[in-house]
Amino acid sequence: MELDLKNKSIIVTGGGSNIGRAIVMAFAREGANITIGDVDSLQAEKTALIAQELGSGSIQVVKTDVTQLDQVQLMFDVAEDNFGTVQCLVNNVGWDQLMFFTETTPEFWNKIIQINYMGVLNCTKTALDRMIPAKFGSIVSISSDASRQGESREAVYGGVKAAVNSFMKTIAKENGRYGIRCNVVCPGVTIPSETNEVGGNSMWVDVDKMFTPEQILKIAKTLPLRKIGRPEDIANAVVFLSSSHVAGHVTGQVLSVSGGYSMIG
Repeated sequence: MELDLKNKSIIVTGGGSNIGRAIVMAFAREGANITIGDVDSLQAEKTALIAQELGSGSIQVVKTDVTQLDQVQLMFDVAEDNFGTVQCLVNNVGWDQLMFFTETTPEFWNKIIQINYMGVLNCTKTALDRMIPAKFGSIVSISSDASRQGESREAVYGGVKAAVNSFMKTIAKENGRYGIRCNVVCPGVTIPSETNEVGGNSMWVDVDKMFTPEQILKIAKTLPLRKIGRPEDIANAVVFLSSSHVAGHVTGQVLSVSGGYSMIG
């Protein structure tokens, strides 16, 4: 299927590891011009090299902390200077640690909010400032199925991701008049295929601290599809929603890609 993403200017935040890495690879296969914004520039550069081999139009890495608005604005400036007006933003950066709410601290809450929510606000505001005059654009934010039906040990993370869902729906309503589409993809448990897919800052740098192999098997057995998600599963949905050619009439939607963990009509 032709997605018409060749030579389009795309920004993927957190594009160096895991789901972000797979999203970059998927856009690369479509021949897009990709800017990776990531605090781990070393891991992002590794991803960029592989993406080039897959056929990306052009690709660059801009070291970016999405919690800092000035850094986000610089990332967009560099993207536009080299690849033209950004036509698609993927808000992929995310971070969590699994623990019961009673074990968490205000410092932990603030870190979750800054990375998972303020980062989305910073990037979305900066994108809209450029997309509105162009009267075109797509924004896809990565949320979580923990936002849709609660999940033990993810109270703060799930709550913040629910805020992302609501925020993106509102942004879709406010900016559809400018030809801007805004959607959300909610992964379930999604595990890297190989250790080289994640950098040192990733929440998946030590998979066993997130889930033991036994827990992973148990989770898979509870899902209708009987399998754990892989980053490529999420990337396919993101690229679809990013394409105005095939998803041009889709906006304000929250799509679960979780093997059936969440089934919300």
